[in-house]
Amino acid sequence: MTTISERIKQLRTENNLTQSELAEKVGLTYVQIGRYEKGKSNPSSDVLQKLASVLGTSTDYLMNGKTGQVEAQLTDMELIKQFQEVEKLNPEEKHLVKTFL
Repeated sequence: MTTISERIKQLRTENNLTQSELAEKVGLTYVQIGRYEKGKSNPSSDVLQKLASVLGTSTDYLMNGKTGQVEAQLTDMELIKQFQEVEKLNPEEKHLVKTFL
């Protein structure tokens, strides 16, 4: 199982970023990125969110290696709710929605 430090480094290299480039995008120093990658320091929740955004992943993945399956399930649930709302519309409004899609 990988650690948060290993996941940060792996994603940084996969994104072809140097420690300095990642640091600049997140608003930190390259020294701090190095500390994260060596496991000498852990990012705060704010920094974790910035890292996830820049590295194209989720905070869940950075923290514990879990992929976005839960996130996808939530998206599916939201989609179902939206379709249920469409069912409540009158026929003319439903037609407009279908036309838009």
